[in-house]
Amino acid sequence: MTKLIIQIPCLNEESTLPITVAALPRRVEGVDLVEWMVIDDGSTDRTAEVARAQGVDHIVRHTVRHGLAQAFASGIDASLRLGADIIVNTDADNQYDASAIAALVRPILDRRADMVVGDRGTASIAHFSWSKRRLQALGSWVVRQASGMEVPDATSGFRALSRHAALKLNVVSTFSYTLETLIQAGNKNIAVESVPVATGPVLRQSRLFRSVSSYIGQSAATILRIYSMYRPMRGFLLVGGVLTLSGVAIGARFLYFWLQGQGGGKVQSLLLAVILSVVGVQTILAGFLADLMAINRQLTEDILFRVKRLESEAPPVEQHRANPPDA
Repeated sequence: MTKLIIQIPCLNEESTLPITVAALPRRVEGVDLVEWMVIDDGSTDRTAEVARAQGVDHIVRHTVRHGLAQAFASGIDASLRLGADIIVNTDADNQYDASAIAALVRPILDRRADMVVGDRGTASIAHFSWSKRRLQALGSWVVRQASGMEVPDATSGFRALSRHAALKLNVVSTFSYTLETLIQAGNKNIAVESVPVATGPVLRQSRLFRSVSSYIGQSAATILRIYSMYRPMRGFLLVGGVLTLSGVAIGARFLYFWLQGQGGGKVQSLLLAVILSVVGVQTILAGFLADLMAINRQLTEDILFRVKRLESEAPPVEQHRANPPDA
C-alpha cells in the first residue's frame, strides 16, 4: 500500500489554513492512502485548533518557534514515523495549486525521481516584482552551479519526496530548507525532476525574511555553508591557488628588478609575495583537512541514514522530537 502524507508548516495561519486545507486532495491516482499533517511552529493563534476542525489527520506542535527549515524537518521526521512512502510539502498561504499534487508525485510513482520540485514559472508570475524575478532567477542559477542539477525554481517549497530521499536528507539550516535540500540532493545523487505548477492569489506577504537584503544574505550564507560541507576542496583550492599564484607573480617581479640591480626599493613587494605565498599554501592545506572532514561527514550521514531507516520501520511511538503528533 502506498501512503502519501501532505505536510504544511504553519506559523499563525488560522486565517489562511482553512483555504489551503479545503483544496487538498484525499485521493491521488497511484496512491492508496492520503493523509494531511500540519506542523505548528510555535503559533500564538488558533492554528492547531483550526487544523483539527478542518480534518487534518496529524498535528506536530513546537512549543516555541524553530523556524521554517526545522518545521519542515519535523514534518519529514513525523511522516517517516507514520509510514509515509511519499511526502508532499506545501505552504499554508495557499500559494501553490493543490491540484498539481498528482503531477508532483507522478515521477516518484514511476520511479523516475526521488525529489520533485514544483516550477512556478517565476519569470511570468504577475505579483512578483521585476527585482524579485531577477533574484529568483539568480538564486536558481547559483543553486544549479552548487548542486550540478537543472532546477528552474530552486526556491519553490512545493515539492515531493520519496521515502528514500526523505531518509537521506538532513536539514541543518534554521532559515529555509529549499536551497539546502537541493544542494544535498545533488551531492548525494538523488534524482530530481521539476514539473510546472500554477500559483494561487496572494493571501498574505511572506514571513520568511524581513527585507530583500536579509533574504539575499541568509540565502548566500546557506548556499556557501552547505556547498562547503560537501565540496570544500574546490573552494579552498580556488582561494589558495589565487593567493599562491599572486605571491609567485609578485615574487617574480621582485626577482626581475633585483637582477637588474633595483631590488633595494622593492622590499615591500618581497614581503607581500612571501605573505601571499604562505597564506595560499596554508589555505590549500586547510582544503585537504576540510576534504577529510567532508569524507567523515559522509560516513556519519550514511550511519544516520541507516539509523533513521531502522527507526522509521519500527512500530509507531507516541513521542516526537518536538511534540507528539495528534491523531
